[in-house]
This record gives sequence, C-alpha cells and structure tokens, in this order.
Amino acid sequence: MRIQLAQQPQADELLGRSRLALLIGMLLDQQIPMEWAFSGPRAIAERLGLGADADLDAREIASYDPAKFAALLAAKPAVHRYPKSMAERIQQLAAYLVEHYDGSADRVWEDVGDGAELLRRLMALPGFGRQKAQIFLALLGKQLGVRPEGWREAAGPYGEEGVHRSVADVVDAESLERVRATKQEAKRAAKE
Repeated sequence: MRIQLAQQPQADELLGRSRLALLIGMLLDQQIPMEWAFSGPRAIAERLGLGADADLDAREIASYDPAKFAALLAAKPAVHRYPKSMAERIQQLAAYLVEHYDGSADRVWEDVGDGAELLRRLMALPGFGRQKAQIFLALLGKQLGVRPEGWREAAGPYGEEGVHRSVADVVDAESLERVRATKQEAKRAAKE
C-alpha cells in the first residue's frame, strides 16, 4: 500500500520509504492539518539540501545547530504553526533514535515481542504520548504490515478494522474526508 498522508506525491513518496520521515510527520501532526504535518518531512529534507531521492538522517538532525534548525523550520512557509518548539522536539526524537536505536527508526519496531511492547517503545519516543503512540502503532499495522501479536489491542480504538478515526485510516483523498467527518462528529458530540 502506498502512503498518502500528505496528499502530495513527493512528500508521500518520502514518507513511504523513510520511517524517520513518517515518525517526524506523526510528531508534527498536532494543531495543524494532517496534510501540512505529513508534508513537513519533505520540506525539511529540501531545506537541508537533500535531493529528491535522499532520506532524512537522524544523526544529521540530532547534531544540527538548534538555532539553525529552528530557523530552517520557521522559514516561509513554516513547517509547523510552532516551528521553534517543533524543531526542538524533532531534534530530541532524532537524538533518542541515535542513542537507543543507532539512528534507525525501523529498529523501534523490529524484533518487538508483541503489541504491548511496541506501544511502550513508541510511548518512550520524545513527543509521543499514549494517543499518538496508539495512532502510529495502528498506522504501522494497517498500512505497513507491522503486526506483532496483539497490535490491534495495543492500538486501542485506532486499531479497529473498518473505522476512519485517524491518519492510520487515510489511504486516499476519500478516506481523509471520512476521517475528518468522524473527528468533527466526535467534537460535536463532546460539546453536547
């Protein structure tokens, strides 16, 4: 299955081949539209001077001068509504991956024993609370075939089949609209 979270071919192509880009997109996915968040890794790659086929590198991001990295994210159009704080979070995530997984995002879920362990690993990532970790776990299971025993249970409601609750369920423009409608309905119901 092809990743279509940014709804932009070059950005989605990067998300599909770079697990670090996918993690960064998930990290950015708060307080901005999903497509904006998931197009962020491509914008970062371009601003780092990487070619269209190059992948983001956790070591490079972690060691980048923090002020310059924040300026890179703040350049117009900004990568996020809060570029300085998100730049810091991205660098923290990259540093964590370097320290614990030799810079490889894939190693977060490689050789994982079960869904509960994968959820714990994802929740340990800087910027990933329980909900974000569950959504990402569901994305891994539903779209990338990372399905350790118990993954659906560990992903909670986001792991359910046939729902349109989160980015884990976005596979095209139509499913994106269904996810948006589900979220709007949930907000409306919460207000009542």
